[in-house]
Amino acid sequence: MQTIPIFCRNIKTEVQVPYGMTLLEFLKKEDVKSENVFLGALVNNKVRDLTYQIHKPAVIEFFDYYSTYGRDMYIRSLYFLLCKAVHDLLPLKVKLHIKHSISGGRFCRLEQMDEPLTEELVKKMRNHMFSLVERDIPFERVGLPTPDAIRKFQEYGLEDKYELFKNRDRIYTSVYKLENTINYYYGFMVPSTSYLKTFGLEKYEDGLLLKLPSTKNINVLPKTRQMPKLFSVYKENKAWAEQLGVPHVSDLNRIVEEGDVLPTVLVAEAFQEKRIAAVADAIHQRGNVKMVLISGPSSSGKTTTCKRLSVQLAVHGYHPVQISVDDFFVERDETPRDKNGKFDFEALEAVDLPLFNNTLSRLIAGERVELPTFDFTRGTKLWTGKSIQLDDKSIMVIEGIHCLNPRLTEQVPDEVKFKIFVSALTSISIDRQNPIPTADNRLIRRIVRDYNYRGYSAVETLRRWRSVRNGEEKNIFPFQENADEMINTSLIFELGLLKPYAMSILDAVPENLPEYAEAVRLRKFLSYFKSIPEEKVPGTSILREFVGGSKFSY
Repeated sequence: MQTIPIFCRNIKTEVQVPYGMTLLEFLKKEDVKSENVFLGALVNNKVRDLTYQIHKPAVIEFFDYYSTYGRDMYIRSLYFLLCKAVHDLLPLKVKLHIKHSISGGRFCRLEQMDEPLTEELVKKMRNHMFSLVERDIPFERVGLPTPDAIRKFQEYGLEDKYELFKNRDRIYTSVYKLENTINYYYGFMVPSTSYLKTFGLEKYEDGLLLKLPSTKNINVLPKTRQMPKLFSVYKENKAWAEQLGVPHVSDLNRIVEEGDVLPTVLVAEAFQEKRIAAVADAIHQRGNVKMVLISGPSSSGKTTTCKRLSVQLAVHGYHPVQISVDDFFVERDETPRDKNGKFDFEALEAVDLPLFNNTLSRLIAGERVELPTFDFTRGTKLWTGKSIQLDDKSIMVIEGIHCLNPRLTEQVPDEVKFKIFVSALTSISIDRQNPIPTADNRLIRRIVRDYNYRGYSAVETLRRWRSVRNGEEKNIFPFQENADEMINTSLIFELGLLKPYAMSILDAVPENLPEYAEAVRLRKFLSYFKSIPEEKVPGTSILREFVGGSKFSY
């Protein structure tokens, strides 16, 4: 019997295994133990499901739900579980639309329903999903010639997948089956339904909320939170994308193929500018605003939003003064540290709060105040004599990740503040059942910007990303509903524009590094987009902050 050498990082041992053994069989044979259930594995730094057969020497590392890859796999499998429940319980014409993230879960709608969605129907669907879990049905991956896969998509009413795949340049496509239900979710599944023990399904707004386990404890469902402001922005932008006729990637690709993407680009840019102008109008109507506070996660386009909002405020006769919270960092030796002993630059205590509040209070009182500039290389504030004094028409536009946290400006009266949350809330979806995570949109932006302007490779950006996301969960998202207004900075065409930049940067990630798996995933994701030429994009676009050529100075 032919055997193959395998090094398993989980047990730090090399073993010989039979040719063709599956990863699941390997787990049982070698008795690889863990406190948590393994969902998949990295095989030579490529994500594989547990049905994967070992055919060549490899380094294997099994992962669970607490890995990014494991959580993605779990969520993807829940999507399919919900899809099967809809397929089993409702007429074939009813379409499941998984729209976007909200309250730690995914907001979904059932389209072409003959009757209103009721609590009773939601309970029936939830119970059916749990019955499927109890039955331990395997997720079967079947490789089909791509034309055959496309015909299957047509048979099952998956027109959006058909449109996306009809021009795919792959000979074979792997689809998944769950009994008599077929679908495609752009990644791997857990082995069977019994792995999906923790989830929820409840009525939310005018649709469903598919509740996901906590990122910290797979056995816990986070409490459902009403987030009316964020939900409203998502709803507005998703509806607008459908109105424009570009709800899915296949719709965008069709426009690109027809060679006339410029009108779509200009309309998308105009829609965003109109929203920024509306926020400026709201600030003006408030009347007594002295300070606009703008917060948002990494690569959400805060800096360009500040500049474009300042232009719109100037239309109303204001004299905008832009201030960055980052210039008020404490000295490097005073910077707080995280649990691993590393500098925690995203903690609120990394900001010199007394100095910041004193500066703002004196400016509002009409004093001339000197502002610092922070030297990140030396880790110290520089006092260069730059000073400002506000006049009757002055308004401060302040940008920083903590701007919605009341503690940042606790010494300033609330009535003079206007708070804004910005983020790239992706309006376009891959298809009806595969929304594009906003974090992926922002990560691709950041990879391009870090490479172009900060000298970071994709490896360095990917390595930092988990820490960045943890900081956002702690310091930004809990305060987003404090905003007076929200601005979505994503553009429906942007991933087509970013694709050629990101692909070349991601191609440089070496196969022998752990970040290779994420680079492969992002490259595959971007492969579904047709490229859009840079010259189609205006010089004032948010995207110029990442690819260059902006009319603004940074």
